[in-house]
Amino acid sequence: MATQLRVIHYLNQFFGGIGGEDKADARPTVKTGPVGPGVLLQKCLGESADVVATVICGDSYFNEHTDDALAEVLKLIAAQKPDLVVAGPAFAAGRYGVACGAVCSAVKERLNLPAVTAMFPENPGVDLYRRRTYILPAGNTAMDMGGVMARLAPFALKLGRGEPAGPADVDGYLPTGMRRNEFDAKSGAERMVEMLLDRLQQRPFTSEVQLPQYDQVSPAAALSGLENATIALVTTSGVVPQGNPDRIESWRATKWMKYPIGHLQEMSPAEWTCVHGGYDNGYVRQDPQRAVPLDILRELEQQGKVGRVLPYLYTTVGNVQPVERARRFGREMALALKQDGVHAVLLTAT
Repeated sequence: MATQLRVIHYLNQFFGGIGGEDKADARPTVKTGPVGPGVLLQKCLGESADVVATVICGDSYFNEHTDDALAEVLKLIAAQKPDLVVAGPAFAAGRYGVACGAVCSAVKERLNLPAVTAMFPENPGVDLYRRRTYILPAGNTAMDMGGVMARLAPFALKLGRGEPAGPADVDGYLPTGMRRNEFDAKSGAERMVEMLLDRLQQRPFTSEVQLPQYDQVSPAAALSGLENATIALVTTSGVVPQGNPDRIESWRATKWMKYPIGHLQEMSPAEWTCVHGGYDNGYVRQDPQRAVPLDILRELEQQGKVGRVLPYLYTTVGNVQPVERARRFGREMALALKQDGVHAVLLTAT
């Protein structure tokens, strides 16, 4: 019987059973055997592999102390002498996705071991690490845990056995942007002509080279000065009036709102709060001006360095925002800002 592969599973503090956001600063630790979703991972791996240990680290600690956290995590992983490392899935959690991508790429580059993770395609960890490690697509919430584990486990076993990964559309991982030469029975010229004929006849075809799509945005003309300019405050940090009267969602927000601030010199935590669900918003709830610096703009306005602060705050939540919806929000806000006579925008995020 073939020897079982030794697998290390990386999780954040929530899935690792340590705690929620209150434990996001937890330093790396290791537990024997599978933990939380690792139990399902073990079931999907079957008898071919054994999840010998789980390395857990808080999302905030990892993202705020990346170099130190990576060194600690790699030390814990190496001590277990694994054949393979699996991280996540991270779904749409941004900090978790970045950590999973960083761990897998470091395992591959520094420990020379195969590694794989999974996350929602719009997770920021995808763009940061897709060229350095294998990332399988996952849903945006843990409701997809069963489905993604069923796909993640066989691909992980393939890597653990030293088998080469096939094309992204065959093995199911997100394209890495890397190309590899392969032999084909037909020449490139023949395939090109066949593709052209398929296109002319409106038959389905698949391009062999997927070109990246980039937005082209023409910059606005520079302001000659701020002394006569109207400046607007716009934020995706989730700052809203206390009670969140318009029920802006903490993630995948379906709306943006415009709130009057012309009567305010500063933003009081008694009147304003933060509903963003993608970061520890406690600091912003303590002082909303950490995300919306109205007090500083008022000082500049009083000093004559800024002509006028628009008497409205434009706000929404950018957490896991679908690209098309974000574009729509941008168009709608831009039209409203133009109607308000705004010359420049101070856009704050998280």
